[in-house]
Amino acid sequence: MNETVITDITQTALPPAPGTDRHASLDFADTAATLPAGQSYDLLAAPESAMHWLAAHDLTTPDVQLYEVCAQRMRTLRGHIRTLLGARIDGTTPPEESLRAVNEALTAVPTAPLLAWDGAQGLRRIQAHPTDQTVNHALATLAADAADLLTGPDADLLAACGSAPCDRFLLRTHGRRHWCSTRCGDRARAARAYARRNSASA
Repeated sequence: MNETVITDITQTALPPAPGTDRHASLDFADTAATLPAGQSYDLLAAPESAMHWLAAHDLTTPDVQLYEVCAQRMRTLRGHIRTLLGARIDGTTPPEESLRAVNEALTAVPTAPLLAWDGAQGLRRIQAHPTDQTVNHALATLAADAADLLTGPDADLLAACGSAPCDRFLLRTHGRRHWCSTRCGDRARAARAYARRNSASA
């Protein structure tokens, strides 16, 4: 079966997973996912969709133009963050390459909003990064959030969606729930019920 890749952010088949409202890096990791029926999506597959994602998360402004090399850098860091999340969930040693990639993003640029004077508004904090540093700033912010997630109290709540083939990450909100969405939970329950029926009739 051919896989259909959805690249338009408006066509995302699943709602945001639990915890993505608290950690932008978790939502960043979930910008690529495998879905049932031979579908997957990648919200960073093209510069336009990557730009849309950054703007929607207040990591840049919509007037900044991204190029494919920028989208590729975002996809590369996403892969490393996904690897680190998976290692934390599995309790395995994270690859040195992924640690290095996140640390390089962390130290590439300062992430703090700068102090500026505006004659009309007075003192205020602004993200005064040149266009060519926009992605550096966004990646540094996402890397810092990922580091906080992996080392903070929410790390113990990290989980991978338990409804194959979905491979999104989430924070457990209650009990032992490991589903990223109601749709995935319904599918997992239906699969278990089907397996019980088949076992009983065997």
